[in-house]
Amino acid sequence: MTPKKRSTLADVAEAAGVSKMTASRALRGAGDVSKASLEKVGRAAKEIGYIGNHLATSLSSQRSDLIGVVIPSLTNVVFAEVLSGIAENIRGSSLQPVFGVTDYDPDLEYDVIQKMLSWNPAGLIVTGLDQPDETRRLLEFAGIPVVQIMDVDGAPVDACVGLSHHAAGEKMADALVGKGRRRFGYVGCGLNKDTRARKRLSGFETALLSTGLNLAATQTCDGPSTVKAGRELTAKILRDHPDLDCIYYSNDDLAVGGLFHCIANGVSVPETLVLAGFNGLDIVESLPIKIATSRTPRREIGRAASEIILDSLREGVATRGRRTEFSSKIDLGF
Repeated sequence: MTPKKRSTLADVAEAAGVSKMTASRALRGAGDVSKASLEKVGRAAKEIGYIGNHLATSLSSQRSDLIGVVIPSLTNVVFAEVLSGIAENIRGSSLQPVFGVTDYDPDLEYDVIQKMLSWNPAGLIVTGLDQPDETRRLLEFAGIPVVQIMDVDGAPVDACVGLSHHAAGEKMADALVGKGRRRFGYVGCGLNKDTRARKRLSGFETALLSTGLNLAATQTCDGPSTVKAGRELTAKILRDHPDLDCIYYSNDDLAVGGLFHCIANGVSVPETLVLAGFNGLDIVESLPIKIATSRTPRREIGRAASEIILDSLREGVATRGRRTEFSSKIDLGF
């Protein structure tokens, strides 16, 4: 079967009964096109299945209508919620988000960012502040608004939106010590690549040391953070250190796995052992026994990051130096 011929701008103009120039300006959302013409052109474009050629537009205007979003994982719901916040905030504009996944691999991150920049995006949203020098150079010379998200502990290339992970770790340690916990363990995954988790651990240890305490035990692995890994690592740390009265996890999914181990082995949570995670995932609300967590505003971070780019495009607001900081909120659950 031979594919049907793709509709052209001239076809839209003819169907709408307007000039080709008016049709073009209406499809681009130009402000000097009448409401009646906008409606006619929009209706005609839908009726004939008009797609358009954004590649040609980007070549002529030096930018496309894309916002590149670089995230480390699709298996972690945290980043899905960030993407949702971005998509919700730019809805109604001419912009479209496209995303790339790095799997916490710096080399892959470089390739993803390089390819995205070759598409002439209108802006770029990148997870984290700790890229290698060669990747930072790509961002510094991108010539477009760049917003680094999820972290504010460091020096952004342009703008940043996120929270202090060091402070989040400190806040959780202070809260747990305030509840009388003294024998702390730590369980984490992917710390070799996840710089934000390492910052939380650093903040946690700093706060413990300020009260004369320290971590009695740690159990980590280089693999991904999963419920299964949390259950297995909790079994190992409690086998060697059964006297712990609190375990701090790098993420909620690990803490959930830790709870499953405790339930299966008769460990009383939170009376004997407090389990504390990070992110405030929805699954925490559905657990039969509550665990502690730090709640983070993922959608709000996505909205704020995309708003910085929109401000730059709509009103020419400078992005360099803009910093939007959110705070985590402690929920001890007991």
